[in-house]
Amino acid sequence: MPAKMPPTKRSETAEKPGRRPVVQFSIFLRNKVGALLDVVRILGEHHVSVLATSIESSADTAIVRIIVSDPESVEGVFHLNNIAYSSCHLVVAELREAAQFGELLSALLAAEVNIFGSYVLLNRPNDNPVLALHVEDNDCAESVLRSSGFRLLDQGDISR
Repeated sequence: MPAKMPPTKRSETAEKPGRRPVVQFSIFLRNKVGALLDVVRILGEHHVSVLATSIESSADTAIVRIIVSDPESVEGVFHLNNIAYSSCHLVVAELREAAQFGELLSALLAAEVNIFGSYVLLNRPNDNPVLALHVEDNDCAESVLRSSGFRLLDQGDISR
């Protein structure tokens, strides 16, 4: 049976009405050629697309972080295929242009929001750069980014 890790602090926050938070899955794989492709194919068989990915590897293992088009069905797919994973909620911000990256970082720094990780999405829902952020405090980050003029996206926005 796959090991599901406990959720991070902010993933336990109550969801806001009408918003579907973006979920990051961290998958634990053997570091071997084709391991990620196997997972992507399994997800594809269940009509789930990978929208973003980040990989950290060591000699024997890799942690692959992904955002998918249908997070609700992924847990079942992972259990069925004995794929070990954990999950957490992310903050996803749309930038009007890539040059806004510095502004986004400055806003988070001013609020002392710690960034654990980030990566860009493969799709661009409004033809703008989109950045997924794993942060220490989602509520604070969302508030700061909104007040700084950034548009925040939810699962419905990125799955279109």
